[in-house]
Amino acid sequence: MKPVCRSCLLVGLLTLAGCNNDNGFSDLDAYMNEMRLRPPGKIEPTPTFKPAETFTYSAANLRSPFSRQVRVDLAGRQKGSHNVRPDPNRIKQYLEGFNIEQFEMVGTLSNASGSFALLRGAGGVHRLKVGDYLGRNDGRIVSISATQVDVVEIVPDGDGAWLERPRTIPLKEHSIVEPQQ
Repeated sequence: MKPVCRSCLLVGLLTLAGCNNDNGFSDLDAYMNEMRLRPPGKIEPTPTFKPAETFTYSAANLRSPFSRQVRVDLAGRQKGSHNVRPDPNRIKQYLEGFNIEQFEMVGTLSNASGSFALLRGAGGVHRLKVGDYLGRNDGRIVSISATQVDVVEIVPDGDGAWLERPRTIPLKEHSIVEPQQ
C-alpha cells in the first residue's frame, strides 16, 4: 500500500475510536428523567377554524370573454307562422320519443308497397316511409332518396309562433346492418 493510503486509514480508525463513548446515553437519560419530574402541563385545545364561505360559479353557461361576440341579426331571423303548428290530437309514433340527432341512415329498401329508409337509432334499425314521424320536434319524413332522408320539423320560434325547419339525415357509408332475430 502507498504511504498516503496508510495515513488515511490510520486517521479514519482514530476518528472511529474517538466516537466510542463509555457513558453511552447518560445525557439522554438525564434529560428524560428531568422531563418526567416536571408537572404535567396543560395542553391547549386545537383552534377552531371558521369554514370558508361556499361559492357557486354561476357564469359557466355565459359566453367566454375570450371568444368573439356573436351578432344576432334580428332582421334576418326567421319569423314563425301562426298557420304552422304541431297537431296536438295526432297519436305520437314510437320514434318521436328520441332525439333526431341519434338516428343515422344505413340504407334503403324498395318493394311493391314503396320505398323505405333504414334508420339506425333508438336501440335498433327501423324501416320508415314518407309520412312517418321521428324526433321530439314533430319531424315528418318528406322524401327518401338513396343517399339521404329529408325531414321537416316543427319548432317554436321564440315569439309564440312555429317554424318549419328542414333537416337531412345523410347515408352513413360503410354501415353494416345486422339482421334482427
